[in-house]
Amino acid sequence: MTKMIFVSLPVTDLSRSRRFYETLGFTHNPQFSDEAGACMVWSEAIHVMLLTHAKWRTFTTRPIPDSGSSEVSLALAVDDRGEVNRIVEAGAACGGTADVNPPEDHGFMYQRTIVDPDGHVWEPFWMDPAAASGEVSVQENAQ
Repeated sequence: MTKMIFVSLPVTDLSRSRRFYETLGFTHNPQFSDEAGACMVWSEAIHVMLLTHAKWRTFTTRPIPDSGSSEVSLALAVDDRGEVNRIVEAGAACGGTADVNPPEDHGFMYQRTIVDPDGHVWEPFWMDPAAASGEVSVQENAQ
């Protein structure tokens, strides 16, 4: 079986959040969704569970951070720089906030941030496959 990750996120408006994630490129999996949660698929191995606050509270008694806090940053690898920009621009047009952290361009790697309507930070990034595989050192690629 493929090792998978399911990232669970508390959201205030499930429909709005589902639309936002579909705009970024996630697909909805109705098999694992209901009125209290939506399973959003990024890849065969990466899923995001959007959970209403009421559903979230059935998993933990810990408080839900306010949307201005920085609980975690989640990075998503994409195929090219254009896809990084597309995701951020699409998310901003669908209620997200673009570039809460400054874009970073290291030559071999490019990343930007998009914050969803509930304050969850995503960092789509592209990395030169040669740098990622170790064929070219990071220092060589940055020059």
